[in-house]
Amino acid sequence: MLKLLIVALLLIFETEKVVSHQESGEWSCESDSEIQVMADFKPGLITLDGRNDDWKDIDGSEFPLRPALDPDADHEYSDGQMTVKALHDGRDMYFMLEIDGNYAYDKGENKKCPSVALMFQIGDQATYHNMGGCKEGTDSCTSKACRGFEVDIMHFSIGNAIPGRLYGGNPIDNREGNGGDRFGHLVDIYAWNPHCRYLDGLGPSGNDSSAQNDWHGAWWHSSFTTQSGYVEEDSPYTPDGQKGTYYFEFSRPLRTMDRLQQDVQFTLGSPAKMSVAFWYPMDSKPWHGSGHYTINCDWIPLDISPGSSSGLAAPTVKGSSDGTSISAIVISLISLVVSVFIAYKLFSPMNVPFTPMENNL
Repeated sequence: MLKLLIVALLLIFETEKVVSHQESGEWSCESDSEIQVMADFKPGLITLDGRNDDWKDIDGSEFPLRPALDPDADHEYSDGQMTVKALHDGRDMYFMLEIDGNYAYDKGENKKCPSVALMFQIGDQATYHNMGGCKEGTDSCTSKACRGFEVDIMHFSIGNAIPGRLYGGNPIDNREGNGGDRFGHLVDIYAWNPHCRYLDGLGPSGNDSSAQNDWHGAWWHSSFTTQSGYVEEDSPYTPDGQKGTYYFEFSRPLRTMDRLQQDVQFTLGSPAKMSVAFWYPMDSKPWHGSGHYTINCDWIPLDISPGSSSGLAAPTVKGSSDGTSISAIVISLISLVVSVFIAYKLFSPMNVPFTPMENNL
């Protein structure tokens, strides 16, 4: 009898999990084929601190935020659109998300704070809809059964994250071989569908200690007045309800050491497929897992430009600094030539004509 009761409770639990990710009706998506996110080659520009100062001259793409399970324009996020910016420096990818929103923060309560996620296609068959789209359930999804349906997810919940501080991959969690982040919950996840999601390195077939969290990131809000840096005791950092903009900034290497098909691998000159999700505690009520907004109802191309030699030969001109540098080089060359000439004159043998002694007598 006890065994039957346990089985029944498990069935109820699983049913609730499945229902929480089901659409209200038949899925329909009308995606604009022209939209994309550009990631240009811009080395040496970004300091990963959550602030947007160094992104002001980078063009971004603006998207309306609509419910992921019912992408109807009538239910858009009411405080504005999300701006997505991206660039790379030849080694790392960088992302900046900007979303208008009244300040909401409740320390230790992730679901009473805003949250964001980036999702990328890994497997060729992985769909945006149903987070990869593998048809297997929680009791049958495996890396073999869902081969080709993998998606890569970075999820950042800020309830324990101090503004402006760096979170994500750290030596303690990476030493344990998984994509976790015990300090700020900026985690590295892979999935085959909404019910088969795991931290990198963990899964239904056992754990693999070779995995790690390759993401780093920070967050900020435009209403903050302290620029020197916050500590945990400063929470909640600014009064609730302050108008402003949230900034979420992230980086990850173009290529990772992943050998488990759990990380997307970015390639210069080759587009990737991505999406962005946003959770917000509307009316101060905790958000729930499937109650998020997204920037589109399908994948959006991420165009990663190659780092060409022409880009290196044409740096941004700031005032007369480049002309000054050229003048300095010319003057240095002239000085070098003059120095060589003087040295030659000083150390070359003197040609004194020979005069016989008898000519002087």
